[in-house]
Amino acid sequence: MRQRVVRVALTAALVAVVLLAVPLALAIRSSLYADQRDTLERAALSGALRVSPDYASGDPVELPASPAGGRLGLYDPHSRLRAGSGPRPGDALVGHALGGDAVRGGAGGDLVVAVPVSHAEKVIGVVRASSPVSAVRDRVLAAWSVLLGVAVLALAVAVLVARRQARLLAAPLEDLSRHCRAVTEGDLTARATPSSVAEIDQVARTHNEMLHSLTQLLRYERDFTANASHQLRTPLTGLQLALEAGLAQDDNSRLRPVLSEALATTQRLHHTVEEVLRLSRSGGIARPLAATTAVRPLLRDTEQRWHGLFAQDGRRLECGTQDAPSDVRIPGDPVSEVLGILLDNARAHGRGTVRVAVRDLGGALAFDVSDEGSVTAGLTELFDRGRSGDREGAGIGLALARDLAVSLGGRLSLARGHPTTFTLLVPVPQDGTAAASE
Repeated sequence: MRQRVVRVALTAALVAVVLLAVPLALAIRSSLYADQRDTLERAALSGALRVSPDYASGDPVELPASPAGGRLGLYDPHSRLRAGSGPRPGDALVGHALGGDAVRGGAGGDLVVAVPVSHAEKVIGVVRASSPVSAVRDRVLAAWSVLLGVAVLALAVAVLVARRQARLLAAPLEDLSRHCRAVTEGDLTARATPSSVAEIDQVARTHNEMLHSLTQLLRYERDFTANASHQLRTPLTGLQLALEAGLAQDDNSRLRPVLSEALATTQRLHHTVEEVLRLSRSGGIARPLAATTAVRPLLRDTEQRWHGLFAQDGRRLECGTQDAPSDVRIPGDPVSEVLGILLDNARAHGRGTVRVAVRDLGGALAFDVSDEGSVTAGLTELFDRGRSGDREGAGIGLALARDLAVSLGGRLSLARGHPTTFTLLVPVPQDGTAAASE
């Protein structure tokens, strides 16, 4: 920004100097030439006043001193030089002056002024004054040199002033940019400091107020998440203990499957609460998680949990457990939550058979969840929170699944619209294979 301000100021100063200096230079040239001609004319008039009407009969003529570096001469009606200095035969300007009018012009590289000498209403001679054009040209060039020096000095001063103003303008903006960068990196305590520019101070105050409001809003949301998770943990733990106690005391074989299913559901709900709390604390930043779960047991557990729900709807669920790698471990809880959201989405909005397949990509695993339906919503709208297209729903599931995938360093995307296929990419830890083999 500083260079941009300096360039703008220098361009403006340069345009102003050119618009002022060029006419001034032309005016100086015209003025010096006109001043020299006036000097010659005054010398010629002074000489004409000293010419006696009897000079033709031999009366000596006393002309004044010639102009500096020039010549002054008296010519008779026959254009012959009678006194002073000048060309021996009179030139065309002398001839024009014999007609009775003062003449200005140039001849042979000189500025010339010829003034007629009259007596008894007759022209009895001409006084010719001349000076070299080079002398006036030298004065013009000297004046132009001074003008150029003044212009260069003005531009230098303009550059210095522009640099100072650029520093005054850019410093608070750079400081504000540093604070914004610090906020982007997670420092919500960064605040912009006041400067000497009122407009920038207003922007800084607005920035600080906005940051304060966002900080408060984030704190309220995180506190709500933490409070809700804390309050849910206690009754879930109590429910889990009660179900475990019921299983330990009840020998009725008809109730044990129901109690076991309820206990498993309670445990999954407990894991869901923990994942939501972890996601709220991560702030959308990918953090490494411990790879504790093998892929095949995770898929078997997923199939066992969702098979009955799809069977109630008359649909099939196929999990490719045979193709899953047996020597790779992944973070089980977040992956299980994402797969659960995708299966619930397929159950609510998809059609036909639902398939879960795993592909080993070397540094990552790809979980493909597909059904026989189709998706018409745009990719940018599909994962927007609060938007569920033309379907019934809160529009939270896919957005939450995407955030969970990002939190573990992976990515969730729609691979195909027809048939609908979502792909979850899960990075494989470098030591995942080694840990599994041990």
